[in-house]
Amino acid sequence: MTVSPRLTPPQWLTNSIRPTRSPLPRAGMARAALALSLPVALGMAAGRPDYGALASMGALAGVIGDTTGPYRMRLLTIGVPQLFGAVGVTLGALVHGQGWTAVAVVAAIALVSGMISTIGAVASVSGLMLLLNAVVGAGLPMPDPWWTAPLLLTLGGLFILLLSLLGWPVRRGAPDRAAVAAAYRSTAELYAVVGTSDTAAYDAHRHAVTRDVENAYEVLLARRAHDHGPRGPMVRLLAQLNALIPLLEAAGAAHLHGRISRRPEIAAAVAELADSVTTGRRTAPTLVLPEPQGPADRAVDRTLRHASAVVHSPGSPTDPKVDLLGNPAPLSLRVRRAAQAVLTSSASWRYGLRLALCIGLAQALVSVGPAGRSYWVPLAATFVLKPDFGSVFSRAVQRAVGTAVGLAAAAMVLVFVPSGWAYVPVLMVLGALIPAGNALGFAFMTATVSPVVLLQSDIMSGQHFALVGPQLLDSLLGCAIVLVAGYLLWPESWRTRVADRLAEAIDDTAAYAARAFSGIPHAERVRWQRRLYQNLSSVRSEFQRALTEPAPVGPRAAAWWPLVVAVERVVGAIAATQVRADHGARPPTAEAVTDIERRLRDLARTVRTGTPSPGDVEQDVEQDERDDVLTQVREEVRAAGSIASLHARTRPSGRSTPARL
Repeated sequence: MTVSPRLTPPQWLTNSIRPTRSPLPRAGMARAALALSLPVALGMAAGRPDYGALASMGALAGVIGDTTGPYRMRLLTIGVPQLFGAVGVTLGALVHGQGWTAVAVVAAIALVSGMISTIGAVASVSGLMLLLNAVVGAGLPMPDPWWTAPLLLTLGGLFILLLSLLGWPVRRGAPDRAAVAAAYRSTAELYAVVGTSDTAAYDAHRHAVTRDVENAYEVLLARRAHDHGPRGPMVRLLAQLNALIPLLEAAGAAHLHGRISRRPEIAAAVAELADSVTTGRRTAPTLVLPEPQGPADRAVDRTLRHASAVVHSPGSPTDPKVDLLGNPAPLSLRVRRAAQAVLTSSASWRYGLRLALCIGLAQALVSVGPAGRSYWVPLAATFVLKPDFGSVFSRAVQRAVGTAVGLAAAAMVLVFVPSGWAYVPVLMVLGALIPAGNALGFAFMTATVSPVVLLQSDIMSGQHFALVGPQLLDSLLGCAIVLVAGYLLWPESWRTRVADRLAEAIDDTAAYAARAFSGIPHAERVRWQRRLYQNLSSVRSEFQRALTEPAPVGPRAAAWWPLVVAVERVVGAIAATQVRADHGARPPTAEAVTDIERRLRDLARTVRTGTPSPGDVEQDVEQDERDDVLTQVREEVRAAGSIASLHARTRPSGRSTPARL
């Protein structure tokens, strides 16, 4: 039987709620189960269940921000937001029941929250906790004296922080080693598909390697903010990661031009290096590698032997003159730069104003309007419109679906489970589900958080089943406010920036191509490559976000995908060509390099303006037929140019459409 097309959900909806494939964070699940249930149990034992519920709310904020990263980063990602949350609940409680004063204060806090969210990951979570706790403080009566609520919320957050740091004394460097080992292991998986005809598998593994290498650098950068010494475990790990970069560069050359470097012994040797990084082994095994038969093979052979020597070196094998990571600026300077960037950025102000408008409207319904019974209206608006969390439209839909599912589960709990001590094991089970839901996606996280918040609210208010219906309606009302005041009223929300970001990535690729064959230092070359892959990762993120938007945004964004893939192939071809030139192939002439740069600039112009460039169609035959080291690069650039020209000619609105995308 054929399913009617009318019963098939739209593509943007399936893209929005499709679960993410990731391993379950079992340790985080155990921490969440204990952190959310134990404070409630202690509060009931002390005869103050409301105190226990407040501490459990603070722990919930920490659970949402809990990560498996380095322990120093956990201090920041969990500890710092708790301080902002304490400030938020204090300010919210001071204006509880104050009508328009509460509206003005909460809206001002929303403005600050939205603006600081553009600084970085820790600032984003801190801004979220500042606003969420302000909404809770303004919407719920807090116990006296005034410092009780912020103290209990902070204690709950510190409890989850303590649980996440229990392994620090015995596993001090484990997350750092795991990050570097993951980069080596991804590289081994990449070499396992080098030279195969499965281009999709190679591209997928290449993206995975880029992600893992970037994550490893971020992990080491966070640690370097506290460790500036010339020796020690961090320096050793940094040297091991630096040694992986040339091996990763050689993979592209091996994929296109390698012979023996495509044999399984290479992938097995890289996988063995990953095991050595994990265990800290310093006894180098005997490398038995096939005899190289060309520049690409020589590049793989040399870089693999160098990486093995660095990984198994008994000391800290790093050259102080070669620093691929860079020293972080002093904290005071970073704070000044961040403040200046926030205050002078138009995007920061737009985000803050959008958030302030929506939260102000939602809080007005709570403080002076008909929804005075619930703080869930501004709470839902806060989660949906957090400006750096992705598509507003998609998050509104996911929030509505997740809340409905979560409150349905909570209703079953309220029907069959008596209030009181029976809530403790229920919170333990529901708490364990939150990290699992967070790993699957926003809709799943919302579905697991909603019943926990409902039970915490019931402990504080005693309204029991009467909370379910109003909180569902108020959550849907908060989503509706965001869709109107935070989405429809802001035309920039209807568009994506795939074309703009792709054009920027192509311009950077042109600049890199002009420098790649001019003898620049290896450290500078690696920084350029990191910048290029970060740009391409940003393009992919914007593309994935756009696919969750309804028509016409989603389908228009999907049309850019072939060109995104083509540009990634251009970057890979340039890196592979550079490796071959470094290991015996004849370097390209300055004229040929200039020609590649010109073509890439023309390609960026076509993407940005939507006007086909004559150079994209009428290729220089003499240049195209020249048999030199840049032949592969030239072919990839020509293919990308053809795709861009076709895309520009088939857009219904001509020149302006790609620029608006």
